[in-house]
Amino acid sequence: MNKIKYSSLLIATLIALMVLPTSCSKDVLDTQPLDAISSEATWSDGALAEAFVFNAYSFLGFGGFEEQALAAFTDEAMFTHAGRPIPPLNEGTESPTNLAFMSATYAWNDMYLAIRQANIALTELPAASINEDLKTRLTGEAHFLRAYYYQQLLRFFGGVPLISRPYGLGEDYSVSRNTYAECVDFIVADLDAAITALDAAGETPGRASKLSALALKSRVLLYAASDLHDGPTASSNSPSLGSYSNLDLLAYTSGDQNARWQAAKDAAQAALDAGSGYKLDLGGPVSAAEGQSNYTALAMGGGSGAADASAAVELIFQRTATIDFTAESRWPLGGLHYGINNGPNGYHNWAGNTPIQQLVDDYEMMDGSEFDWDNPDHAADPYADRDPRFYATVLYDGSNWKPRPSDVAGIDPADQVQTGYYDDGNGGVINGIDTRESAIENWNGSRTHYYTRKFIDPNPSLADNQSSAQTIPWPFIRYTEVVFNYIEASIELGQEDEARDWLNKIRYRAGMPAIADVGDALMDRYRNERRLELVYEEHRYHDARRWMIAAETLGRGIKAINVQATLKAGATPHVPYRHDKDVYDYEYTVFDNTENETRTWLDKMYYRPITRDEINRNASLVQNPDY
Repeated sequence: MNKIKYSSLLIATLIALMVLPTSCSKDVLDTQPLDAISSEATWSDGALAEAFVFNAYSFLGFGGFEEQALAAFTDEAMFTHAGRPIPPLNEGTESPTNLAFMSATYAWNDMYLAIRQANIALTELPAASINEDLKTRLTGEAHFLRAYYYQQLLRFFGGVPLISRPYGLGEDYSVSRNTYAECVDFIVADLDAAITALDAAGETPGRASKLSALALKSRVLLYAASDLHDGPTASSNSPSLGSYSNLDLLAYTSGDQNARWQAAKDAAQAALDAGSGYKLDLGGPVSAAEGQSNYTALAMGGGSGAADASAAVELIFQRTATIDFTAESRWPLGGLHYGINNGPNGYHNWAGNTPIQQLVDDYEMMDGSEFDWDNPDHAADPYADRDPRFYATVLYDGSNWKPRPSDVAGIDPADQVQTGYYDDGNGGVINGIDTRESAIENWNGSRTHYYTRKFIDPNPSLADNQSSAQTIPWPFIRYTEVVFNYIEASIELGQEDEARDWLNKIRYRAGMPAIADVGDALMDRYRNERRLELVYEEHRYHDARRWMIAAETLGRGIKAINVQATLKAGATPHVPYRHDKDVYDYEYTVFDNTENETRTWLDKMYYRPITRDEINRNASLVQNPDY
């Protein structure tokens, strides 16, 4: 099975940057340098042309496997470490000169560098003297990548300047932003070209395909149909947007929103017909254990630690897992390790993006009812009988996890996450070894008393450390996202039976019962289902904004939990401590956490600001509202 070899990117970078003169008459000047490749050579050699296009893939970076996750800008997670540029966005103080964290996978400058690479390829490939089948495939991939990078810009910034050719030195770079509608049309045209060119290319993990182009088209048209991008609706919901004089940069100011929903549904249908998801053909819910196993398999991409390797069929477009560029590369190779970044500090990990209580509370009970702190049974044992996906996503006090490192194993031979505070039987308190007061490490514990489990390989033989790289692919696009796109468009079009049928397919796979909701209740259920199924996959940030519910999601702040264990009357404490409901009574107290940030919502936060430097370079740019 072929995979992109990103070690070739160094060669490709040289190709992208150097075009050498060949017309000098003196032989000594005709000598080709040994550290560069001419443009003519690049586009007359199939391997070099392919390497050039591979370089355009490199701008995908690590996807969501970064130390600071997009989840920390949502009601999914809190970023643990103070002093990082998270609060400017979450507290509404971001400005063109005071930027919050921005990943290179969507930053303005990085995306335009990536688009330039695609533009060069699309300019040179028509006349390239290489194999025609390869030329067709590379052309399709370049169209897909340009579309992908433009949709990244579009969903963070709104309409952006559309550049369809590589600019040369000395040209005028003053370019105005295109309207939102023009950007959508441009991206869809690129994707249609990619669909045609990649029709016979087949599926290769990490490379664009016909299916990935169909799926991305589904996403783009779903966003285009959403309330944030319907001018009248956006203006009605937000005075800030309603008073913005350039609303066409952010939304459709004319046309039929219902027609846009139909286009979104049609695009999702085409993608569904071209692929197949993982275990979406069930007639009823699986067991709770199988539901958790299925979700773990999806998070592992069918790779190491997955219960079912066939889950890999779910991935439509992924960040590849190769030896040279793994999804969680070793630090000496310049990569990032998701387990180190986010795992418990009692395993010597860093607790970067920890789940918050609002996420935990949104997981249903196993019978499909809502969790409710006002229910005495729920409040007394909040982690019992929950949606199986909860157990595959969140580590909480008492969770069974991997063997501890050798220097910790003596304190926790049970291999249970300890995020609470426990009665020692002598009037004192034992601090859980995964708290910020841990005897192991006290600088990197979770402030919410939860840790991320999703995307960390549960294989007990793989420690979360620098010498044990995990090869988990990042899911840029997976089949279930397309299913959700289809469901949402169906609900918006009033086709509720169709929507429920597909929603139940996803729930059955997770071990959850069928739902029978209608109307607003069905939409609420859908939105929560999408939230939980795609958690930590960089969807919630965009979904809450395009649904225009961000004030009720990000704006509700951060809630965390304290866990206190006291000995039952006459009981003897475990030494060393282990979680045991027969020995201890557990009390759970939810509280507001404002240690690092005090979250709020301002309507300018629907979009990121264009930097002051960028506007100084291009006077034709119009800034986003309220910046």
